[in-house]
Amino acid sequence: MAETLQVGLRDSRGKRNARRMRKGGAIPAILYGHGQDCVALSVPADAMGAALRHGSRVVELAGAVTESALIRELQWDTWGTRLLHIDFTRVSADEMVTVTVAVELRGEAPGVKAGGMIEHFVHEVEIECLATAVPDKLAVNVNHLELGGGVTVADLPLPQGARCLDDPETVVVQCVLPTEAPEEQAVEGAEGEAEPEVIGGRKEKEEESEEG
Repeated sequence: MAETLQVGLRDSRGKRNARRMRKGGAIPAILYGHGQDCVALSVPADAMGAALRHGSRVVELAGAVTESALIRELQWDTWGTRLLHIDFTRVSADEMVTVTVAVELRGEAPGVKAGGMIEHFVHEVEIECLATAVPDKLAVNVNHLELGGGVTVADLPLPQGARCLDDPETVVVQCVLPTEAPEEQAVEGAEGEAEPEVIGGRKEKEEESEEG
């Protein structure tokens, strides 16, 4: 069941009014979509924070408007700790929406115990699904990954009726043998290429020059 947010209308705009609103415990937002007019809203910061902690992507807006809405975009401050603005898109229960979803790894791969390491290449994918079935993230279990094994986009666990819009052959995560870093190879090569004769020769030439 979608979380309900009690929202109010936002009469004034501008950075100064937005800052005043945030100090008062509300977050400026906008609602758009379905060919209807955009509506400027204010959302209680504590209620919005709770919805995000619960992983909500679709919420019920009540109060100034009564709509089902997808949290389309969140604007954060430079440090990513304070929510500054919210974009809501109107949706209906039977509507298909396109969203970007994070990919999270879970478990421990047997290949790691065999000397391998996990390489996580894809951290988010774009999927199309029902508005009521938008996941907070896609959890990929790596408990089966042996050395050399991998998971592709086609293997991702999706909500029923959903499809991923990324290339199905793209490797999301793989268990591989660790490789020596190029910097380490260069350092080892430099250590093995010491030339004491050249250094000594330079010193002798300097001494000859001083005597002359």
